[in-house]
Amino acid sequence: MPGFELSEEHQVLSDTVREFADEVVAPVSARHDEEHSFPYKVVAQMGEIGLFGLPFPEEYGGMGGDYFALALALEQLARVDQSVAITLEAGVSLGAMPIYRFGTEEQKQRWLPALAEGSALAGFGLTEREAGSDAGGTRTTAQLDGGEWVINGSKEFITNSGTDITSLVTVTAVTGISENPDGSVRKHISTIMVPSGTPGFTVEKAYNKVGWNASDTHPLTLDNVRVPQENLLGSEGRGFANFLQILDEGRIAIAALATGAAQGCVDEALRYASERQAFGTSIGSNQSIAFKIARMQTRAHTARLAYYDAAARMLAGKPFKTQAAMAKLVAGEAAMDNARDATQVFGGYGFINEFPVARHYRDSKILEIGEGTSEVQLMLIARELGL
Repeated sequence: MPGFELSEEHQVLSDTVREFADEVVAPVSARHDEEHSFPYKVVAQMGEIGLFGLPFPEEYGGMGGDYFALALALEQLARVDQSVAITLEAGVSLGAMPIYRFGTEEQKQRWLPALAEGSALAGFGLTEREAGSDAGGTRTTAQLDGGEWVINGSKEFITNSGTDITSLVTVTAVTGISENPDGSVRKHISTIMVPSGTPGFTVEKAYNKVGWNASDTHPLTLDNVRVPQENLLGSEGRGFANFLQILDEGRIAIAALATGAAQGCVDEALRYASERQAFGTSIGSNQSIAFKIARMQTRAHTARLAYYDAAARMLAGKPFKTQAAMAKLVAGEAAMDNARDATQVFGGYGFINEFPVARHYRDSKILEIGEGTSEVQLMLIARELGL
């Protein structure tokens, strides 16, 4: 179980990914951001060093590690490039993890090895135009017809859904409706795996996003898409409940990513404040700048402790939903606040896209929105308090 001090194994992993991020990821980040291009070579190298397989058993092509190992890798990657970090996070926690958690042995053997080695990516189609925070409002439908699911609907904001190496997207769909004792209607939401290239499955034009420009995000359309009945992932009608579990775990991963972003802003601001001269001295010698960076470091440290604690509870088999929500909330806000303050430290250069702090400023806002808005996290925390 991870504590506030890393084990030797986890420390080695963290140091290794940090070096990889600095030497491989950082040098090409600005170019991919400017071009809105997916970093295929970087992703391939991430696969080669085992990052996509970190939390999966060796029998499925994984590294035999744990979820905390994934979180540590995400933190180090996000220091220099949030797009690369979210590609890993979504590929593992949203793409591969549902198959590992809820798939049959046949499904695991078929899909996980390629996903674990990073030669393939998977996405998870949950969000719809009118079903975001209220994901239970799913309108996409799936009906059985002659041993096949016939799926109709659309999805929004689906990461890793349109790359050249995307192998499948698991979508949520209403597979039945029943009446509750009080007369209200209950939707039976299931999850179904849709391989890339399936007729009627259209990956629409990529979004022109404010940030995360090197990550792959598309709307999806499903028009009479037919897949075999055995592509059902988990039990029929349990798709929404299962995905809530995936989201709880994913909030730890997103919190780690956000912590990395917050720390990256500290690192850049500290370097610049030490080098930049004004009025005959480094700007870091001015108390206003020094105090600003001190607050930034405090935010990053607090966010790190929060996700360490949530991960420790998860791996110990203890309830962690509330701790994950708090970690996601604190870390997301830390990333956004630190990006704003780092941009201020850089002055005019902070408004130039080629500088990492400018990218963090654009990238970090989504950390208060994606995989559960800050408001949803507050709702979960307040509910735990009995409010």
